[in-house]
Formats: sequence, C-alpha cells, structure tokens
Amino acid sequence: MRLVVDLNRCQGFAQCVFLAPDVFALHGNESLLFTPRFDEAQRDGVEKAAAACPVQAILLDRTDEPTKGAEPHVG
Repeated sequence: MRLVVDLNRCQGFAQCVFLAPDVFALHGNESLLFTPRFDEAQRDGVEKAAAACPVQAILLDRTDEPTKGAEPHVG
C-alpha cells in the first residue's frame, strides 16, 4: 500500500499527525511531511488518519496489493 496526499487540498489541520505520528509530521506551521510507503504495523493508524482528514486530502493507493477473493480466469 502506498500513501498519497494532495498537498494542494491539505489545510494543515494535522489530524493525521496525531493519529499516525511515525508517518506524518508538520514542518513549520502548515507544511506536511509524510512517508509514502509505511510498515504494515502502521497501517491502522494511517487508515484512521485518512478517514479523519477533514478535507479528504489523504488517499491510500492499494494498486500494488493483490486482490483478495478474486477468482483466476480459466480459459
């Protein structure tokens, strides 16, 4: 899973920093720093941070994860 943050949308409310401090940090008053790839142990905090963002600037890109429950195509 990869983390994507729309920095144009981010307003610096810092809810993410409180919920996943190992992944998100504020630099200065409003500049958000984040780690795009994070450990599985941090996943719960990152998902909570994405859900808590008031402007929905945090997205989780799951394209690199295998699809669970998908049936292989036989043909």
